[in-house]
Amino acid sequence: MKKLKIGYLPTMYHTSYILKGGEWVEKQTGSKVDWRLYATGPAMTEAFSKKDIDIGYIGLPPAMIAIDKGLPIICVGGGHVEGTVMIAQKNYKSLQELGETRRTLEQFSGKKIGTPSQGSIHDVIIRDLIEKLKIKEVNVENYQWAEFLPEALESGEIDAAVGTPALLVAASQQMDVKMVLPPDKLWPYNPSYGILVRKELEKNAQLIIEFLKMHKKACTLIRENPSEAAKMVSEEIKGLSLDFVVKTYAVSPKYCAQLSREYIESTMAFVPVLKKLGYLKHLLQEKDIFETKYVKKIHPEPAHY
Repeated sequence: MKKLKIGYLPTMYHTSYILKGGEWVEKQTGSKVDWRLYATGPAMTEAFSKKDIDIGYIGLPPAMIAIDKGLPIICVGGGHVEGTVMIAQKNYKSLQELGETRRTLEQFSGKKIGTPSQGSIHDVIIRDLIEKLKIKEVNVENYQWAEFLPEALESGEIDAAVGTPALLVAASQQMDVKMVLPPDKLWPYNPSYGILVRKELEKNAQLIIEFLKMHKKACTLIRENPSEAAKMVSEEIKGLSLDFVVKTYAVSPKYCAQLSREYIESTMAFVPVLKKLGYLKHLLQEKDIFETKYVKKIHPEPAHY
């Protein structure tokens, strides 16, 4: 393949910034790589539908919504689990202080919780939790760009925010905030992102395998040498400090390329939730979402999540 088009998100703990900055994919595959930045997962699925990208770093719920609508994409690799946190200003109490998720969320009855765009993994997780615990009168506000959430929280436009670990670190630099619900309590083992490819790319299976080799190498670097990985990311994203990246890595340090059984089962648990929320028309099967044979070739050992 002469030119490989890869979609990525403004999420610094994805391996995209390491691969992009070090030109790892170009060196491994010999392909010219066109990296394309998208604001959200739903925006990336739109790019997939137009064949603007071949590979994408994306949360599983928006990918599943697109697959349900007939988009021919498939998940071939993992990347990270438990990448959703809930934060609020210091006057609210945390789960650690209150002891129950229900009591923690009840603080926000009659208030607003900000989250990235509708159908994003963060949006789905918080809506499901509010519904399950029957927390009344909580208004979930969606933002097209997650980067707007700290400002909205600081101004009082929203009372809490749900998003990636970077949200906690960024908001902490602007104001006095705390994590009120940690990643493992919002949705245990949730697949914060995966590697999706257009099914047409499976005609070039070796290219997928070579990409996943580099992805695995970068996941290992983040896990085993976060300072070195953070240095690469901070050099790629101008104005971003190494300390910021290291702190973001530490919020939920569960990085791996494998599609483990737990990763897949946690993903499949989203299916009835997405259908209940009206995001899916069909009950997707595992085979509709995952193709594990490629990552098994380059990651035969147990997952590192």
